[in-house]
Amino acid sequence: QVQVTESGGGLVRPGDSLRLSCRASGRMYMAWFRQAPGKEREFVSTIDWSQNRRHYSDSVKGRFTISGDNAKNTIFLQMNSLEPEDTAVYYCAARVNRLVLSGIRAPENWPYWGQGTQVTVSS
Repeated sequence: QVQVTESGGGLVRPGDSLRLSCRASGRMYMAWFRQAPGKEREFVSTIDWSQNRRHYSDSVKGRFTISGDNAKNTIFLQMNSLEPEDTAVYYCAARVNRLVLSGIRAPENWPYWGQGTQVTVSS
């Protein structure tokens, strides 16, 4: 049974920073998604371990940084310059096999999910 666990959410002010953590129970490819109230779940970022590349959505590029330790089945999301539009439940997703680039943004391509952690950006 694969387990995925996120932590690190909270309430912050615009311009603040926050760091999310995610750990999987096995060696996995992992990604971050988020879902705001009334909106569909959207891709945020992922690390391609096999090519050591990082991918970001346009809305967070330059503000968020993904990092991780493949040997420890852990990834992090450093979120800087947070905006009210970043308010959402942030989910960590995982899968065993590498996805082609065209497939990383689709939630249905990620079979394992954490319970989510709330990030609220408000003044």
